[in-house]
This record gives sequence, structure tokens and C-alpha cells, in this order.
Amino acid sequence: MASDTDLLTSLTTQLTSSNEKRQLQALDDLSALMPDGGEKLLELLKTATWAWGVKGRAYELLTELGDAEIKSALVDQYPQGIVPLLSEKGLDYQPLQQLLQHHDYQAADDLTLKLLCQLAGPAAQKRGWLYFTEVEQFPIPDLLTIDHLWLAHSQGKFGYSVQRQIWLGLGQNWSQLWEKINWRQGKKWTRWPGEFTWDLSAPRGHLPLSNQLRGIQVINALLNHRAWSQSST
Repeated sequence: MASDTDLLTSLTTQLTSSNEKRQLQALDDLSALMPDGGEKLLELLKTATWAWGVKGRAYELLTELGDAEIKSALVDQYPQGIVPLLSEKGLDYQPLQQLLQHHDYQAADDLTLKLLCQLAGPAAQKRGWLYFTEVEQFPIPDLLTIDHLWLAHSQGKFGYSVQRQIWLGLGQNWSQLWEKINWRQGKKWTRWPGEFTWDLSAPRGHLPLSNQLRGIQVINALLNHRAWSQSST
């Protein structure tokens, strides 16, 4: 039987050389070896070129350790959390970061809409929903911050960039997208909030939500935003 040291070495190799799915599995396996693997994981978090979903999961595992030295290092290295909270509009994304880090996805979804309305301006804030022309004007750093937060704290399952990837893979077929991400089954739309899934058992791309009552123009503008041509996600 392999020792914990051998297993830690094997998992470290897997974290530095495998695809995202295997990296996430390695993190789950590594969590069973905590706190012994904490320092190594912190080192990897600083140096490895991971996707946001892997970075976020590693960060969450380290924050859950309760190790004072590791907590201090995380605060020094990532004072705002694992995702840089960039905003051209001066918005505060820390509350969204906190909700997503603690996997409170329903509250995070509500807050995401409010933040998008803030980006759009006072008229959108007052009405509580968006015009597609407002979405087209969203600053790139703000939309990427929101998307990276969702990616980082969902193991890469949620985010507008995930929805875009699925949509493109389906030939930009909206009906197939609704089915794939479980926003509709057959002719029946998923009802908010009780029929949506607010945890990681949800299908990939299930969150964040976009209201379809006024058609597809808003989500079309989101998934075609110029931000995605400047993002590696």
C-alpha cells in the first residue's frame, strides 16, 4: 500500500501535468491528506497555470484548513480572493466573491443580476432588468471579473463563458442550449426558483441565470460580448 508521502507525490504530479478534470479529482483526493498537503498546494497555487475552476477549488481547500500560516499567506498573496476584482465602473465585487466562495449560488445569482444592472446604469437599476444594448456596453474587465468568480467557485461548471462554450458547441442553437443546461425540458420552462438547482449537482452551464421572458436578445448579447475574444477562458 502506498504511503501518504507517495500518494502526495503522485497527486502533485497529476496536478501539474493533467487535464482540468483530473486536476480537480486530484484536489479532491488531496483534501483527504490535509493538512499535510497544505504547503505543497499553496506552492502550486502560486506557480501552476491552472484554469479558474482548479485555482478556485485549490484556494477553497486552503481556506478551509484553518492553518494560521497558510491563511496569512493567502491574505498576503490574494487579499481580494483568488480572482482579481477588476472594475472600470468602481463596483465592489467582494460580496459576490464571498457568496460564491461559500457556494451560496442562489444569493450569488440574485446579486449578479443586481451588479449587471449597476453596470448598465440608473435606468436598469430602477427597472431591475437589462436591455441588450446595455449589455453590449459592459466594460470588459467587469464582465470578466463576474465570469471568473463564477468559474473559480464552481469547479469550472458555471459562468457566461461556460454557457457560451456549450452554445457554440451546439451550433448556436438556443433550444438545444436550454435543454442542455436544464432551463427547459421539452416545452416546459424550468420555474424559478424552486425548479432550478442551486448547487454543484446542476448541469454544466446551469448558472448564472438569464431571464428569457423578453426573448433571447440579452443572453445573445452576453454570449457575444467582445470580452470573450480577449479572454483565455
